[in-house]
Amino acid sequence: MQYTNHSHQNPNSFLIMGIPGLEASHFWIAFPFCSMYALAVLGNMAVLLVVRSEPALHQPMYLFLCMLSIIDLVLCTSTVPKLRALFWTNATEINFGACATQMFFIHGFLAVESGILLAMAFDRYLAICRPLHYGSLLPPEAVGKLAAAAVYRGLGLMTPLTCLLARLSYCSRVVAHSYCEHMAVVKLACGGIQPNSIYGITAAMLVVGTDSICIAVSYALILQAVLGLSSKEARAKTFGTCGSHLGVILLFYTPGLFSFYTQRFGQHVPQHIHILLADLYLVVPPMLNPIIYGMKTKQIRDGALRLMKQGIVQS
Repeated sequence: MQYTNHSHQNPNSFLIMGIPGLEASHFWIAFPFCSMYALAVLGNMAVLLVVRSEPALHQPMYLFLCMLSIIDLVLCTSTVPKLRALFWTNATEINFGACATQMFFIHGFLAVESGILLAMAFDRYLAICRPLHYGSLLPPEAVGKLAAAAVYRGLGLMTPLTCLLARLSYCSRVVAHSYCEHMAVVKLACGGIQPNSIYGITAAMLVVGTDSICIAVSYALILQAVLGLSSKEARAKTFGTCGSHLGVILLFYTPGLFSFYTQRFGQHVPQHIHILLADLYLVVPPMLNPIIYGMKTKQIRDGALRLMKQGIVQS
């Protein structure tokens, strides 16, 4: 497929390349992405329905899990429908406003998810290290405030990043990516991208650096408290409770950091590998998170089984 580059002071639209080098396989690559998207939607909707229908699950841990499910639905829905149109119908064009909106939702809600994971780590710290004061330290209104703080911080940091795009003059309309990733769009500018690059790196390091350090400290304190327990059964139960959250944290931060640094510094990483991993990063965690929590959390499993039985009886 040939793309023509021209200089555009303020382009009305961009052209999304997809996965360079794998254009011939786009049609087939779309099938696993659509399958993972369907599983992500079904799994996260199931989590929301289970928690909503079970009053016993209206606790901070499960409320944070619902927030995580909503964010995952936003992330994969911001990416896969356009990806499917690109791969199946060659719908490469995306107008400037839609590109900026997609960028805002993807990067903004990734930052929000990082904040929610931090809140979940804080919740586990209080539940394990301060069990007698758990209810007073984390009442329902505190859960709402933590969630609001994560949303305001994440979307607030990404708003200037998106607005900075409008000040650039673009020498090309062809985005070497399969969605409007910030640096992939910024690299199309004719010059003067230093403010975008500095702000992007600063915002990412502020979010990821602060959150990952606080999460690590929380789990270090949790580990210290767990190792101090005399009962092996209590230790095993506590590790089981935290295991699902740790799995989700690793699933979120590891590929995210890889994608972030290869986009800026990974000149030796093949472009199609980087873009394919960046696409999977927005679909695989939303698909796996409900499965991880469903397998590790008995209350979620039992609630899902009850909903299925009710559905069978009613039908």
